[in-house]
Amino acid sequence: MELTGKQRAQLRAMANSLEPVVHIGKDGIGDNLVKQANDALEARELIKCRVLENCELTAREACDELSRLTRSEQVQVIGTKFVLYRETHRKDKKDKIVLVKAKKKV
Repeated sequence: MELTGKQRAQLRAMANSLEPVVHIGKDGIGDNLVKQANDALEARELIKCRVLENCELTAREACDELSRLTRSEQVQVIGTKFVLYRETHRKDKKDKIVLVKAKKKV
């Protein structure tokens, strides 16, 4: 799913109040971290991640890699933090994020 500019803006606004739930340290992005990110995305759809000082990756590099590995959309990268979004397909999810609709081109 490719996010529109309005959808990214909506998700950025929602992410302002989020605390990072995934912290990337000196070990970088391994299988356990990917599992943690996948679990968080499945539960919340929108997550904030933080790259710690002892990590050799920049936030942009970590965002690129983690979004690829989790098949999520990059919403924003600021400083050492970044935000990822992935729509969940769980039917029992009560607090599902409803994105603004993209206008159809005529």
